[in-house]
Amino acid sequence: MKKIRWQILIIILTLVVVGVLLVHQQPTAVVILPQPASGGIYTEGMVGALGRLNPLFDLNNPTDRDIDRLIFSGLFNFDSKGIAQPDLAESWGVSLDGMIYNVTIRPNAVWQDGQPVTSDDFIFTLGLVRNKISAFPSDVRSMWDQVKVTALDNKTLRFELTEPFAPFMDYLTIGLLPKHILGSIPSDQLLAADFNIHPIGSGPFQFDSLMVENGRIKGVILKVFPDYYAKKPFIQQVAFQFYSSAQAALNAYRQGEVIGISQIPLDTLNEALNETNLSLYTSRLPRISMVLFNLKNPDVGYLQDKELRKALLLGLNRQWIVDHLLKSQAIIADSPILPGNWAYYDGVQKYGFDQSESNAILKNAGYILNTDGSGIRVKDNIPLSFTLIYPDDELHASIAKSIQNDWQSLGVKIEIKAVPYESLLNDYLIPRNYQAALIDQDFSFNHDPDPYPFWHQSEATGGQNYSQWDNRTASEYIEQARVIIDTTFRAKLYRNFQILFAKELPALLLYYPVFTFGVDGQVSGVQIAPLYEPSDRFNSINDWYLITKHSIGNVQSGTSQP
Repeated sequence: MKKIRWQILIIILTLVVVGVLLVHQQPTAVVILPQPASGGIYTEGMVGALGRLNPLFDLNNPTDRDIDRLIFSGLFNFDSKGIAQPDLAESWGVSLDGMIYNVTIRPNAVWQDGQPVTSDDFIFTLGLVRNKISAFPSDVRSMWDQVKVTALDNKTLRFELTEPFAPFMDYLTIGLLPKHILGSIPSDQLLAADFNIHPIGSGPFQFDSLMVENGRIKGVILKVFPDYYAKKPFIQQVAFQFYSSAQAALNAYRQGEVIGISQIPLDTLNEALNETNLSLYTSRLPRISMVLFNLKNPDVGYLQDKELRKALLLGLNRQWIVDHLLKSQAIIADSPILPGNWAYYDGVQKYGFDQSESNAILKNAGYILNTDGSGIRVKDNIPLSFTLIYPDDELHASIAKSIQNDWQSLGVKIEIKAVPYESLLNDYLIPRNYQAALIDQDFSFNHDPDPYPFWHQSEATGGQNYSQWDNRTASEYIEQARVIIDTTFRAKLYRNFQILFAKELPALLLYYPVFTFGVDGQVSGVQIAPLYEPSDRFNSINDWYLITKHSIGNVQSGTSQP
């Protein structure tokens, strides 16, 4: 009987242990996880028309440039912070004095006809850039004329500069052209070359065909390049269809002709927002809208008073301009360096809209209301009155009128004058023949934050320092920063420059405009970061996908213990 009792006890204990284990065991659930898969066609309604699919000529045609971004590649590209990233380049090095750059091309980089990308291709492309037939501006050609380029071997290049120049990497983003295809064509015949509508590059997508209707090119079809050297796109085909306006592109989306729209401007924004399946992506453009003052114009000598400039900025309702005139499609500007860039300093002094403080500053500075009942402030019998020129279009006219109204309420009389774009530059800014100007400073294609051309003393005569700001301390900061390779040290110099700019206010910064494009919700993986040109919206296209596959994963479920 004792033996039987022990056997029963052992059985009972075993059942208890098993029961405890079963109670505490967490059941396993099988979950099917969606993963991006290769396949699908992305169709985009593009506003514009095809010109030439060639990096030599696409600078002034956004349509060409968007498509070229997918077909061609350069030695480097830049991320959203403006930091150089290798593209065709596998590795690179810079000498301690910043005057020699060695760059090695990826060994697996090939053209879309299977031929290897070589050092000679870069040298050939550079020769065409230096040629006046290209669309590159004279300052780019002039810069390259000062650089000695040598092919150390089939895949290695050496660049020797005459002096250190930190923004040099910006110039290595040029889309390379195949020497073995174009080398035999005289440069003066390149504009008419068949290559421009049947291009061969080294980018993630390659030319497939043209969409032609009634003898007119209606679109371009690209297909994935299977031998692309980097991460291959999930989307296998991209079709661009051309439309004359953003409204026409939006209508094409509604009719199911396309699943993306290259740009959503202000006049179609509200309609686009009402499309429930259309996701809108918005990012900062590389532009700053501002009011420039001619600080050396003797007729308005009082504009040299930084306290007056501060009062004028405080008296501007910039948020109203952004909200009402720009439909919130802009960001209030506080620095001459673009936000999101590695050199941008968020700690600069920021100015809100405060007309009470503005009036107090003017009064304390001796600007009092004229006793003649005009409502204009005077100092030493000189009235606060000047002319503001602006580009002759509807948007800038509205902004100029808003500025005029704001400053009039401070007792500052502003005459506003519309002038054509070309005239504003050639007849007013370049000859310094103005008092104040509403302008858009454009940094497109410039990832490096270098503000030297716009604010250095040496650029006040004959350069782009149109305000003629003459501040030695600010000039020292930016001239040092453009010859130092160390980004950390450069950032400190640019921080000091931005702090000084915010104190001196040589120009009144208004806003950074934004760019918006639309992609249907069926496209996943779309991301957007600060832009340095509209075609940067394709920086992440290799991660976009339309098709998913499913993988099985095990997930344990159960109650958590406190």
